[in-house]
Amino acid sequence: MSIAAQDFALFRDYLRERSAIVLEPGKEYLVETRLEPIARREGLASVEALLRRLRQNPPAQLQTEVVEALTTNETSFFRDWKPFEALRLKIIPEAMARRVGDRRLDFWCAACSSGQEPYSLAMLLAEHFPALGTWEVTLHACDLSQAMVARTSSGRFSTIEVNRGLPAPLLAKYFRRDGEAWVIAETLRKRLRVTQLNLAQGWPQLPSMDIVLMRNVLIYFDLATKSAILRRVRSLMRPGGALLLGSAETTLGLCDGFSRVETSGTTYFQSA
Repeated sequence: MSIAAQDFALFRDYLRERSAIVLEPGKEYLVETRLEPIARREGLASVEALLRRLRQNPPAQLQTEVVEALTTNETSFFRDWKPFEALRLKIIPEAMARRVGDRRLDFWCAACSSGQEPYSLAMLLAEHFPALGTWEVTLHACDLSQAMVARTSSGRFSTIEVNRGLPAPLLAKYFRRDGEAWVIAETLRKRLRVTQLNLAQGWPQLPSMDIVLMRNVLIYFDLATKSAILRRVRSLMRPGGALLLGSAETTLGLCDGFSRVETSGTTYFQSA
């Protein structure tokens, strides 16, 4: 039995208010699939009963779990590859040239999911930029989901996860086996500063950034929210800094202060 139209409409408003995620009409099946395990665990007869409970001021943890269940955590190591080539060949070398005076670089992986993107970046730096070993380099990572923040912080991955996009030599070099899991090297894990952050709500104090990866995130928001997030990102970025978005995302018409750059088969946006 599908969710009643009224319940679905109320839940769309609920989700948008707490996460700014826009749930398009016709996604009732997604709500049913994602929330059914939570409803069953709570001893409720249906997802509709769970949605009704949400309107009765339930515990904060249940509210958090419901919102996180509707977030998308699709990721893999070196996802799409071409952006990492652009980072290796152009973006990082240029950032190093700009920052050679104070020998510091700050990277930010927004919506990091379970951590494959920031750890891919950490391996890229270790493999191709040994000179940064004497620099102050920080990889900031954040996600809306508390569960994803915990997973990223742990640096633990399943066999299926390390088999998605991770070259075998890098697996052998930077991971160790721990039972059924693969654990990233401590030297890379300690470079990450992982925090929980809702991009559509208030942000904590963040340092100025040289390179920001916010790929395949803006597609879930409406135009006003996209514009607000991009303006915040722009205010954080150092002059000449690079913003990498998903292939279907852009700053054009949403935020001034960026110029579009094409290189290595990919596009990024450079702050003025």
